[in-house]
Amino acid sequence: MKNKVQLFKPIFYILIGTAAAMACLALARDVRLFYASASVLLLGISFALLKMLSINKELQYFLNQLGDQINSLQRDSMIEFPLPVLVSSPEGEILWFNDRCRAMLEDPDTAFGQDVSQVVGEIDYHAACPEKGFNIRYRDRMYSVYTSVAEEKRGGMVSFYFVDDNDLKKYTAEFFQTRPAVLSILIDNYEELVQSAKEDERSQAVSEVEYEVSRFVRQNDGMFIRVERDRFLAVIEERNMKQIVDGRFEILDRVRGIVAGDRMPATLSIGVARDGGSFLESEKMARQALDMALGRGGDQAAIKTQNGYDFFGGVAKGVEKRTKVKTRIVATALCELIENSERVIVMGHRFADMDSFGAAVGMLKLARNMGKPAVVAISHDKNLVQPLYRKMEENGYTDAFYEPKDLIEGVTDKTLLIVVDTHIEYMLESPELYRQCKNVVVIDHHRKMVGHIDNAVIFYHEPYASSASEMVTELAQYFNTKQQLGRVEAEAVLAGIMLDTKNFIIGTGARTFEAAAYLRKLGADMVEVRKLFSTSMDDYQNRSKLVSSAEIYRGCAIASSSAGVGDIKIVAPQAADELLSISDVDASFVLYEYDGGVSMSARSLGAMNVQLIMEALGGGGHQTMAGAQLAGVSMENARQQLLEAIDNFYDKRS
Repeated sequence: MKNKVQLFKPIFYILIGTAAAMACLALARDVRLFYASASVLLLGISFALLKMLSINKELQYFLNQLGDQINSLQRDSMIEFPLPVLVSSPEGEILWFNDRCRAMLEDPDTAFGQDVSQVVGEIDYHAACPEKGFNIRYRDRMYSVYTSVAEEKRGGMVSFYFVDDNDLKKYTAEFFQTRPAVLSILIDNYEELVQSAKEDERSQAVSEVEYEVSRFVRQNDGMFIRVERDRFLAVIEERNMKQIVDGRFEILDRVRGIVAGDRMPATLSIGVARDGGSFLESEKMARQALDMALGRGGDQAAIKTQNGYDFFGGVAKGVEKRTKVKTRIVATALCELIENSERVIVMGHRFADMDSFGAAVGMLKLARNMGKPAVVAISHDKNLVQPLYRKMEENGYTDAFYEPKDLIEGVTDKTLLIVVDTHIEYMLESPELYRQCKNVVVIDHHRKMVGHIDNAVIFYHEPYASSASEMVTELAQYFNTKQQLGRVEAEAVLAGIMLDTKNFIIGTGARTFEAAAYLRKLGADMVEVRKLFSTSMDDYQNRSKLVSSAEIYRGCAIASSSAGVGDIKIVAPQAADELLSISDVDASFVLYEYDGGVSMSARSLGAMNVQLIMEALGGGGHQTMAGAQLAGVSMENARQQLLEAIDNFYDKRS
């Protein structure tokens, strides 16, 4: 109807215009003809107007009838709607509901006038309705509620449409609750446990550990099998895994209480796979998680999910458990890689310290002894080893040290990159150089972190070693070359060991002293090495100021320094070491402003795992030596974050 009116209007205007033009022409010829034409024109206009009014009236009547029919249809459809429907005022007062909603309501006779929140809960029904509706629970059933808000001029009433998907949600939840989590459990110090105990004590300790594992799995409605003498495989439903995580893997503490002959506590490492697509995938993820837990020192649980890792435990001091068989195998494989390479590049971490640089010098010499051109990638200015750097140049190594950017273009498929003292890409001296190299070897002792280098041909990782320099020293003893490390190289490597062990005090094992003895045999002079650690009077005074400004918080000495202190990256770790000599101090933290943010240097004597605290702040390291960098934060904010991390560390242990 409306379209007909719209079509008639232009025709009407054309006819009126034509008649008016004819009247004007008639006026030019004859006045009587003009009056006749004008009369006809007026009659035509009058008729057209009357017709237009009649059509508009018919149109209005038609639209009113149509509206009544639609309203009636809407009312009928709301009443007969196959889902429960409820209508409320904008304020939430229940105004109307259909028969299906009546059957759903607890007391429909008194529902009128009540607040709709008694049915739908505290949902924001004035906001845009989510694509999947609002999830509510009413009378022990679950619903998805969809809302529609009318315009204000139509009263602003709110319509609620209830979809009873209780069974779907219940079975979906049950599906996810019963998803299997696979646990790979290892008595990580089994060899040390049995070696340190008598025969009867040994059997008792192992039996107690197995009993605790069995009790742990049974309490959580799981099943397990013993796959090796020191390894178990368990399957536990997701619903029980949540309880285990909330309890922070209490089995770690229970097993730690088992001592073989009053000598050594037992420890477990647990790798957990959740969200695996299949049992095969879950078992593989569990093994990866176990490797991560072992790489971080053991005595902890690592959960691998689709998004990364979560860690629990790791409070016990790691026990040295390396074998020289592994070192010999790695040395043989590394010799073969070097032999098949055209060029060797050795690279450590950013702001190289004595351990990173000493290990790099050791590998440099070993590669050159095999007749291969080898260099070290290191920043000439941004390093913490200037005394040792100058000493190496004075002893014929002027052609050995290059800026990483100068080495990138020369990389070929036959170039071998040896990474020392780190296994994290973003901590490398040059991530770009690493990405350019196809053949990579990693030699590191730091506890494994998420995001580690995963494409290494050889990943030689020993978290129980005192330093990367110690690991290089052991490898050197198995290199099949006639030449050995020289005196200067031996002193560089020994300096690395002394730095990370704080002069053989922290993190040392029997093999640390064996490595030092080997280096002494090669001519390393302890006095010359000690001179490499000497500092200027300004550095000594700055270190003293830092130490004197420290405050004690929950057994931790915390000191901070503002910008402007020279060689702060050297002074801060030294101050952190010195703070450990204060009685009743388990750990020390030194904060300093650097590069628009705040850096932290953390140290401990082993009673406190500073790596866990630094990891909470985005950093990492080792149990007794770690660090972190907070970009774009103030000193006050960084200090507050550190205090919270310390609190969380103690809360998790309690």
